[in-house]
Amino acid sequence: MNKITIVTPCYNEEENVEEVWRQARAVMEQIEGVSYEHLFIDNRSTDRTAVLLRQMASADPRVKVILNARNFGHIRSPFHGLMQAQGDAAILLVCDLQDPPELMRTFVQHWLEGAKMVIGVKPSADESRLMFMVRRLYYRMVTRIADVKLIQNFTGFGLYDRQVLDALRQLDDPYPYLRGLISEIGFDPVEIPYNQPRRVRGITKNNFYSLYDIAMLGITSHSRVPLRLATMAGFALSGLSVLVSLGYLAAKLLFWDQFSLGTAPLLIGLFFFASIQLFFIGLLGEYVGAILTQVARRPLVIERERINF
Repeated sequence: MNKITIVTPCYNEEENVEEVWRQARAVMEQIEGVSYEHLFIDNRSTDRTAVLLRQMASADPRVKVILNARNFGHIRSPFHGLMQAQGDAAILLVCDLQDPPELMRTFVQHWLEGAKMVIGVKPSADESRLMFMVRRLYYRMVTRIADVKLIQNFTGFGLYDRQVLDALRQLDDPYPYLRGLISEIGFDPVEIPYNQPRRVRGITKNNFYSLYDIAMLGITSHSRVPLRLATMAGFALSGLSVLVSLGYLAAKLLFWDQFSLGTAPLLIGLFFFASIQLFFIGLLGEYVGAILTQVARRPLVIERERINF
């Protein structure tokens, strides 16, 4: 019998962790021909999430739990959980219930028919229009500049065959951008559209920094276009500076007494070029930071405890 591992990363989700367990169980028990286990990886929650996970593991032997030694971030911990899946396929299901568990039935159906990867894409979402537009513009921008064709409106929710998991493991990336790695390995996914509902319980743990981290990781991991833009901008702005200086020189020679340079153009030019330089230095720093992460080769996660393995 085929076995599915549901992987649910969680951090301070005491209001949702039992509900996602119940909903996932209700869906999987209705699917014939497959067995399942539910693996929760807790990123050192500070609320009652770990206590509830222990109770769930005691009540249901299909529940497995990994407790991290500390909070290893929103990138590394979910990927580590995915790599620990022991089933013939794994489903990544977040704990906040914004990815509908009932969609897993469709995932498994396509997988049983031969698909190696079945993913959920969200062309619409019940969130503020401004936030949705920002996300959409980001996906479009990254897709245009990436070295590989990235999947738009994809957050990681999906089913991955054992062959896909083995390919991801071989990449051995210490800070893995899952959405990009899925495109890197080259398997053709089956895309299932869905509308992402609002979070019902609790508050999101994705603050501005975490969203910025994901955005920059997507750019620095899969595109060299920003670096080339910096080079081209340097050439263009240096050429513009030469032309402006020649224009000022000609005006001064022709109208020596009437034409005065003034301080305003100097200040505007100084601040403009300084801001451009700072922007590209910051961008270069992001790439250097990504290189440092790769060179350091730190483990994805240090586990504190395993339950029901």
